[in-house]
Amino acid sequence: MKLLKEHGTGGCRVLVRPYGVADRDGVRRMSDRLSTTSLYTRFFSGTPYIPDHYLRLLDALDHWDREALVALDGDEIIGSAEYVRLPKRPWCADVAVLVTDPWQRHGVGSALVARLAELAERRGISEFGADVTLTNRGGILFIRHGWPAAHPTRDGGAARFLLPLPMPA
Repeated sequence: MKLLKEHGTGGCRVLVRPYGVADRDGVRRMSDRLSTTSLYTRFFSGTPYIPDHYLRLLDALDHWDREALVALDGDEIIGSAEYVRLPKRPWCADVAVLVTDPWQRHGVGSALVARLAELAERRGISEFGADVTLTNRGGILFIRHGWPAAHPTRDGGAARFLLPLPMPA
């Protein structure tokens, strides 16, 4: 486990670690702390909660071609990030991040992506692909901050970014 940083006046400790099947209910409970906007920008649909098919995908991780990490405040999962290696481009993996609304803009997403990028590099992945809805200003700013040279292509209502690894300093 890796300590992220202290948060708020209570000095909560946030840890980042790999997802395990025992985390399914904790990820499901994240729905209670996610706005409809956060759910839409992650799943590109108007779902009122984290979809069951997504939980099944997490349970099927092989921790090589498919990896996921969770961020915890105590026993509560407050964020997740995963990558899925692309079969036709094995040096590339799609990446996605979800952080509960109270913890957004506190470094949780950055810590998850940084740790996920380290794991991906060790596994031969040299590029992340990220699809971001055009209305997801926070997601686009996150990418611009982490990869200032990244330029997206547009696909309907989304921007597709190719993000080289390692992450720029």
